[in-house]
Amino acid sequence: MERAPINPYLAILVGVVGAAFSSIFTRLAAAPPMVIAFYRLGFTVLMIAPFALSGGRRELRAMGRRDVVLACLSGILLALHFTSWISSLNYTSIASSTVLVTMQPLFVVVGGYLIFKEKIARIGLLGAAMALTGSIIVGIGDFQVGGQALWGDILAFAGAVFIAGYVLIGRGLRNHLSLVPYIFLVYGASALTLLLGCLCTATPLYPYPPLSWLWFFLLALVPTIFGHTLFNWALRYVKAAVVSVSILGEPVGATVLAYFIFHQIPSPMQLIGGAVIITGLAIFIRAAVK
Repeated sequence: MERAPINPYLAILVGVVGAAFSSIFTRLAAAPPMVIAFYRLGFTVLMIAPFALSGGRRELRAMGRRDVVLACLSGILLALHFTSWISSLNYTSIASSTVLVTMQPLFVVVGGYLIFKEKIARIGLLGAAMALTGSIIVGIGDFQVGGQALWGDILAFAGAVFIAGYVLIGRGLRNHLSLVPYIFLVYGASALTLLLGCLCTATPLYPYPPLSWLWFFLLALVPTIFGHTLFNWALRYVKAAVVSVSILGEPVGATVLAYFIFHQIPSPMQLIGGAVIITGLAIFIRAAVK
């Protein structure tokens, strides 16, 4: 595996902190889920376009058809992830939604082993299992047998399936593609998919409150540029499972932010779950570093 110019685990940690703001900014934006996702990716594409079309132009032109198709598929999965996950926030709590959408390591660990032969030490698997258990503990108070919360939980879990596919494709392509050309294609395909979705469902792209445009921009800058993009960068240097399991730290950050911004007081179970997540992540990452 290629040696990283900087510590990839530090980059992942920064990415987790950035990603924790995603549910907060999304809840603050007064717009339909698909519109929020479209502007999030649209603004991101605008930010990286100057770099992709200057320094990355030659690589984009030389990219093979298979790589282009897979990158676009990754973008479509990302669009489906955002749409289903953001929709879930309208039906269930930030804690439950974030917990369920971060169940994706279940799929990534299996996929990483089957596709890339990426093995995880037993102690690492134990840490991952602890982190997943902590995630369940965090959101278990919101799980219901019926009603709106159940629908929100289903949407969030679907988002986990979609993001797992996105991560696994990224793991394969980032082995030989540079970061900026890759994310330009992925985010571009995602934004186009979301735009088509808005047009097909007659979802208005405007007008929205002025403050919502600020949240759209911050969604692009913080959880996408300093979240997803850092995860995509790290995929070249670490196993897909490392990135995937590390994202389980997001519910902890999101719950803390929800407390300060929305005054959503975490329950004792959520505090216990957060401690279990952090412990599990420490065990997993320590095993992965060896």
